[in-house]
Amino acid sequence: MAKEFIVIGRQDATSRNGSPYVNLKCANKSGVENICVWNTGKMQGPKVGQTVTFINIKEFQGKKSADSTDMIVGKFPEEDHPLYSFMPRPIKRAVWDETMEKLLSYCKDEKLTDIIRNQATQLFEPYSKKPAATSVHHAFPGGLLNHTWQMLRLFEGLYPCYPYPEEIKAERIILAILFHDWGKLCEYNTEGENQENRFLLGHIYMSANYLNGILREAGVEKRETNLIIHCVLAHHGELEFGSPVLPCTPEASLVNYIDNISAKADVYHTTGNLEKSFALGTNVVK
Repeated sequence: MAKEFIVIGRQDATSRNGSPYVNLKCANKSGVENICVWNTGKMQGPKVGQTVTFINIKEFQGKKSADSTDMIVGKFPEEDHPLYSFMPRPIKRAVWDETMEKLLSYCKDEKLTDIIRNQATQLFEPYSKKPAATSVHHAFPGGLLNHTWQMLRLFEGLYPCYPYPEEIKAERIILAILFHDWGKLCEYNTEGENQENRFLLGHIYMSANYLNGILREAGVEKRETNLIIHCVLAHHGELEFGSPVLPCTPEASLVNYIDNISAKADVYHTTGNLEKSFALGTNVVK
């Protein structure tokens, strides 16, 4: 029986014998399924956001696969299509602005507040076009915006009930969240394909370097700049996770924790029932 899905994630790969294939994360009213499609080369098959119909899906040891000949690629659906809502979309500008206004009310440092206000306005558009990853979390056009917004929203709720608010500076955390994944603008194209700077430089370095330039140009004092940049450098939390330094300030730890909440919540959201999630290290039960 034919099944129609909307593609919410795609990862190109090559088997040991050199055969190309793609891993598609597909969604419909029945849930989310990962389907490996054989004999589909790069730039072939459906893109993220397109519909796809499978004539035949094979299952072996819990893993689903299909041959490219059993796949029919559809169109990018309009809003009235029944599968349209299953594809994650970037948040609206009004939602972004509302969160930023609330966060700005927590700020007291006028110079940093001006930087936050100006940069938040400039970042909305480019972030709304790029994914936050190729496959793990927020892997769709605009995923970078949604991931950043979720972190800002989490901090918006966390700050008023933080046990020791006098020991953290909200501006450092807001700036670090805004820029912690800025380098992903250079790591991926709008299709989510890797660019060479992902391997030459990495998004953590590119993010920290770019923000450092902004802060220095604005005349932010050197130690204050270092404390903000540290939050970006340490946001992966562990050296084995690619973090060049460990979090050693309360602000840096908060950025790391908030980043993890947003990323892992998205993994749970987009992983199918009983499916193994390597990012979580467990099978997901829904």
